[in-house]
Amino acid sequence: MTWTRSWAAVCVVSLLAACTTDPFTGESQMSKTAKGAMIGTAAGAAGGAVIGALSGRKAAKGALIGAGVGALTGTAVGAYMDAQEAKLREQLRGTGVSVTRDGDKLILNMPGNVTFPTDQSAILSSFYPVLNSVTLVLKEYPKTIIEVLGHTDSTGSDSHNLQLSKDRAASVASYLESQGVDERRVLSQGFGKRSPIADNSTPEGRQANRRVELRLVPITA
Repeated sequence: MTWTRSWAAVCVVSLLAACTTDPFTGESQMSKTAKGAMIGTAAGAAGGAVIGALSGRKAAKGALIGAGVGALTGTAVGAYMDAQEAKLREQLRGTGVSVTRDGDKLILNMPGNVTFPTDQSAILSSFYPVLNSVTLVLKEYPKTIIEVLGHTDSTGSDSHNLQLSKDRAASVASYLESQGVDERRVLSQGFGKRSPIADNSTPEGRQANRRVELRLVPITA
């Protein structure tokens, strides 16, 4: 889902849960999840990509906890992400997809040259087995938000790069959902050329910058 779609989904969940009460806090489920949705919507209107991402994550977390997905606490967070990281590294060995750790978050870097045809957003059929392996792990470890982030190099117009990055992120997100990953967990966003990880003045740098990242964020209380 895009950030906008995720906020809409949260609103639906909130309405369905309108008459329930959280057994731990006594707070109605609707007010809890609707609050996250409104924060996400306000951030999107402000146009801040980072703020919007954080708000979308908060809204998604509220929806999932409201739907009965347990949150991680304390040392369980690190242990859960350790186990997920090990499984992902095992599944993705030799595929060209890297797995890196950033605190309690995991980042899967999917290079554009192995994921998509040049300047297109349709996933290469040869990459489906890799995504299928990722899907197996994501379904085994449901207590994470999955942020699908599209990036490009600096070649071409800003508007073209932004749209291409959005379309590529959406393609990966849609495929994960089609393979049974709960869509409430999946957020997608395109950043165009705004977040390079290498020097765009070299061919090697531009190739590194053309990528889709999966950022796995633990659902915490």
